[in-house]
Amino acid sequence: MHLLPHSLLLVALWLHGHRPDQVAPDQTVEQRFAPPAGFQREPADGSSFEAYLRRLPLKAPGSPVLLHNGQPKWRQDAHAGVIHMSVGRRDLQQCADAIIRLRAEFLFGAGRESEIAFPFTNGFLAEWSRWRSGDRIVVKGNQCRWVQAAVPDGSHAQLQRYLETVFAYAGTISLERQLQPASGAIRIGDVFIHGGSPGHAVIVVDAARDQAGHRRFMIAQGFMPAQEIHVLRNPLSETGSLWFEEKSSGELLTPEWTFHWTERRRWK
Repeated sequence: MHLLPHSLLLVALWLHGHRPDQVAPDQTVEQRFAPPAGFQREPADGSSFEAYLRRLPLKAPGSPVLLHNGQPKWRQDAHAGVIHMSVGRRDLQQCADAIIRLRAEFLFGAGRESEIAFPFTNGFLAEWSRWRSGDRIVVKGNQCRWVQAAVPDGSHAQLQRYLETVFAYAGTISLERQLQPASGAIRIGDVFIHGGSPGHAVIVVDAARDQAGHRRFMIAQGFMPAQEIHVLRNPLSETGSLWFEEKSSGELLTPEWTFHWTERRRWK
């Protein structure tokens, strides 16, 4: 199924529980945040994951980042915007889970549900195609198996239940294994990830370049405890800019984690 840009936005808003008329026209990542002076946004096909991320709806300017329990996150100076997407009521959707959520929501809305599959940390592959057919995952110790336990249900509400199970048993280690090392110019959808306990992951949600080929990009994250996904500010910017500079080596300093540039990954 091929979606026009406007249609993709409508699907995204529906998935997040909002009618289109409830979101102001400037309440998306690309419409609220202009590229740096002298830069133009990288082109993106309207039905792509890149376009989906760029058109994520935002909560009102100045909104705090909320935890899964409704309380504000202890730190409110690191973000430039909050993605208008539920975080759930359990401490499940953390950093890698937020990236998994974005990928799954995109694939679901784009009619590419057969691609929704994420490995657990132990290597077990949790496939949405099996879950929606009525299979459920039984976990015993470090072993997992499928059992037929429910009626077929491919609704978005059921997708959320599937994702909660994925969040419980996946993390930065499994997501890092699922992604492939990224090379070349940075792309929207690239993930900086450090697998471990603790580990962390952020995702590129927009990118721009100037005529000389220099690139800038924006990143978003979830974190722990489970909290709303938010667009980060660049802690090295004296003006509070949210655009980061592309590098070929060295480190990427974010407000709450420092990545090596070699820790950049990409969806296959």
